[in-house]
This record gives sequence, C-alpha cells and structure tokens, in this order.
Amino acid sequence: METLPLFPLSSALFPAGVMHLRIFEVRYLDMIRRCIAEDGTFGVVPLISGREVRVPESSETFASVGTRARIEKWEAPMPALLEIRCVGTTRFRLTSHEQGPYGLWMGEVIDMIDAPPQEIPESLQSAANALGKFIASLQQDGVSAAQMPIAPPFRLDEAGWVADRWSELLPLPSSEQERLLSMEDPVARLERIQTYLADGPASL
Repeated sequence: METLPLFPLSSALFPAGVMHLRIFEVRYLDMIRRCIAEDGTFGVVPLISGREVRVPESSETFASVGTRARIEKWEAPMPALLEIRCVGTTRFRLTSHEQGPYGLWMGEVIDMIDAPPQEIPESLQSAANALGKFIASLQQDGVSAAQMPIAPPFRLDEAGWVADRWSELLPLPSSEQERLLSMEDPVARLERIQTYLADGPASL
C-alpha cells in the first residue's frame, strides 16, 4: 500500500492513455512540482460529484479506482501556470483518502495487476476498426503526435488497449468510467464499450 496525491477529474485516464493538463491551483502546482522533482506519479480518479476547480464550501466525491499518471513533458509559460502532458501507467484501488489543509487529496492505494494482452474477438473487431479510422483522420488533419489524444504505439490488435482508448474518448458518465476501470477482463471491457459504439462514435 502506498500514499499517493490524487487529482479528481471529470475525464478518466487509463493505462497507456495521454492527458494534457493546465495546472493553476496552488494545491496542484505544488503537487506537480514535487512529482517533477522526484520523478513521481499522481493518481487521476474520476470525479463523481463536485467541481474540478475548488470553490469555497464545495465538496468532491470521486471513484474508488484510478490510474497513476507520470509526467512526460511540462512547460511553465507563467509563474503560476504549468502545462503538462502525462501518461497513464498502472490502475489502482483506493482504500482510504483524506484532504489536506490546502485542499489536496491524499489516498492510500493498492496497485491493480493488468491481465495479459488479449486478441480482439471477431465479434468486437468493429470497435478496433472504428478507432483505427479515428486515428487516421487525426493524422490526415495534420494533428501532431504531441497533441494527439492517443499515443503510439497503436495496439489495435489488443482488446484492452482498444477498450481503454474508447473509455477515454467517449463522453461516459463518471459511474461508467469507474466501472470500466474496475473491470479486470479486457475483453469484457471491450464488450461493454461496444454497446456505446452500436450507433457509431457520433460524439467525436
């Protein structure tokens, strides 16, 4: 078990996922600076209720599962602003959490062991095909690799990788993000994602 600083967000992060964040709240500026100095990670957890930006007398409720985020790139365009690109590494379960005096949440976490990569069943191949087309459309539009919402290598033959990327891209409610993060079986995750793709990823 380990104590980890937490970052509740309305968008979930999954292993191998990328996330671009603008950090300006004091509680998170200090946290990110420590992570950069110590090459540490922080935990991204889906926000169930409350606001991402802290306001007086507000409260936050978040999921009991999340993903470790490791900072790959950062810039400081202003003294009180950090722009970071982070990558998801390991999922974890949150056993307890408490909020510090400046509003930063700290949690006791236990890392989850990912299942070995599994091939995509033929019945779910359409989900991988649709994701491949989405990636190709971004490339054709000239979106740079640094700005893409999906980072290579593109493992379009792995059920878990495809399911995780759709879990980040689709506008899913926080409760569904929590459920998908909790699922151990990558094929089962992709089966659940397929239900959201039945009418096509029109939201993208």
